[in-house]
Amino acid sequence: MYIRENIRWRVIWKYAWRSVLLFTLYSTCICLLYDVVGWKFIAIPWQPLATLGIAVSFYIGFKNNGSYDRFWEGRQLWGGVVNASRTWAIKSLEYVTSIVDAPGVQAPAASAGELSHRHQALVYRHIAWCNALRLTLRHQPELWDTDVAPFLDAQESETMRRKQNPATQLLRKQAAELRFLREERGLLNDFQHVSMVETLEELYTLQGGCERIKNTPFPRQYAFFSYVFVWLFIALLPLGLLGEFAKLGPTHVWLTIPFSVLVSWVFNTIEVVGHISENPFDNQMNDVPMTALCRTIEIDLREMLGETELPARLEPIDDILY
Repeated sequence: MYIRENIRWRVIWKYAWRSVLLFTLYSTCICLLYDVVGWKFIAIPWQPLATLGIAVSFYIGFKNNGSYDRFWEGRQLWGGVVNASRTWAIKSLEYVTSIVDAPGVQAPAASAGELSHRHQALVYRHIAWCNALRLTLRHQPELWDTDVAPFLDAQESETMRRKQNPATQLLRKQAAELRFLREERGLLNDFQHVSMVETLEELYTLQGGCERIKNTPFPRQYAFFSYVFVWLFIALLPLGLLGEFAKLGPTHVWLTIPFSVLVSWVFNTIEVVGHISENPFDNQMNDVPMTALCRTIEIDLREMLGETELPARLEPIDDILY
């Protein structure tokens, strides 16, 4: 996610120079054919082209609204992940205690060491879930050893790594752990167990929302025709400007080049902005900063456990927070 208020010109130029060069070459060729070769017939009336430009503007505006909605929904879902993660940690620490009314459970009282182990297992497995969800959405299984494995024991890590959807299975493991704590160890009563399962349901809902956005591409009929219409307008634009500038004088026709390039760049930029916003989980410049959010969750939850040696919050790299 780009966090600087104003986008640096070098960033703009990095993504714009190829299209600007193409527009310049194309407009120059059109002016050469019109003014030097003498092909006056290639000029077209401006009025129908202006009407086309208005129609294209509405169309790409509609597409961009849809693209932004996908990004904003993705950000809201991960905001929910952050909040639900804190809720899970609080319940894990405050519900899982040795003083629990669990009728029918005959188990020795839990020691402080066992409770600490149980707390850490529940919280660490949740941190692993957050990172596993991020890696699944970004298709980055190669980061498992550094981002997920440290929060699981070796056997569980290897088992989860082989799953088709590790995040789903990690929540399933949490549910099994809750059942064990209630039925076998008597560390949860029925109310606490139900409350924590409800939190797991919320996490599944948030995960499903992210997967829905990731696995459902932006409707191709809107994305493809928006691209076609923009480039059709860009192709016709210098032809429509020729006659208008020629009315100002024989040499003014060459003003077609800068004005055509400028208008073409604006329309193409609007189209590109909509395109790169279609999938907010691709780890690109304007996507949801899931890595930073996972690090925030890790810091908050480990601090709740009483740990003091915490990782640093992630800082932007070249004004981009990943």
